[in-house]
Amino acid sequence: MAEHLSFRKAGEALYLTQPAVTLQIKALEEELGTKVFERSASGVHLTEAGKVLLECAGQMHQLAEEAEGRMASLKGEAAGDLVLGASTTIAQYVLPALLADFSRAYPGIRLRVFSGNTEHVAEGVATARFGLGLIEGPAKRRDLRVQPWFDDELLLVVPADHEWAGLGTVAPEALAGAPLVIRELGSGSRHILESGLQKAGIRLGSLRIVMELDSTEAILSCIEAGLGVGFVSEWALVRRSDTGRLATLRLSGGKMCRTFGLVSGQGPELQPSATILLRFLLDRVPPRPRRTKMKLAADG
Repeated sequence: MAEHLSFRKAGEALYLTQPAVTLQIKALEEELGTKVFERSASGVHLTEAGKVLLECAGQMHQLAEEAEGRMASLKGEAAGDLVLGASTTIAQYVLPALLADFSRAYPGIRLRVFSGNTEHVAEGVATARFGLGLIEGPAKRRDLRVQPWFDDELLLVVPADHEWAGLGTVAPEALAGAPLVIRELGSGSRHILESGLQKAGIRLGSLRIVMELDSTEAILSCIEAGLGVGFVSEWALVRRSDTGRLATLRLSGGKMCRTFGLVSGQGPELQPSATILLRFLLDRVPPRPRRTKMKLAADG
């Protein structure tokens, strides 16, 4: 409830009806002898007592997870809960196979995965909402520890019948008149695109941006529909490599690359389950995705 600040959304998350959530909150407030939520016309807010209770509950939950993990380690087992935050591209295209292997190797560790852009994931790790984070751009925070994982490349994607299709490379200046579909502010992809264009002497704000989207899949669908061109991770193209509806290029002058990172807090040691997942991911760097019909001419 404290996370959603909405009885309806809390009920949906807990698979309870809204009246059931209301009754639980009422019972808690009666037991404590004070209000923990303030209801007003502007919405639901935590009272000072509620904030104190939330902080203590978070500490208790963390201690319980730590105790479970340490008891399991004494028996040579791995167990506990872990909330993982992952940037959209990583969550959609990189993690599924890895997490399937992880769950088979460590069945005692219960994972909950939330996806969002890099900025949201970094914020979630900094506030201890996530025990570990996976991001696709710089965290831009000093209160986090970032470990490099593996490299990724952003490719320019155009419809298969576009005049650039088959060229392999295109001059950065050619983007000046092209309709561009891009990710939203806060996205790691957006940050890398801005940096890459800046190195080529182009400001993103000077280009003809026709749409901003919070999903790579939405960007690819818009490109297929002929709305414009855009830059996406090479990982996002694997599922569409055999459709024949898209073509990929690079900007002449160099690749637009970035490093996916594993993010944790600067504080005390990670919880045991997070440490296990961190080591698991570092030991299993995914091979670079291969493309067929969208193979770049520059790949040779």
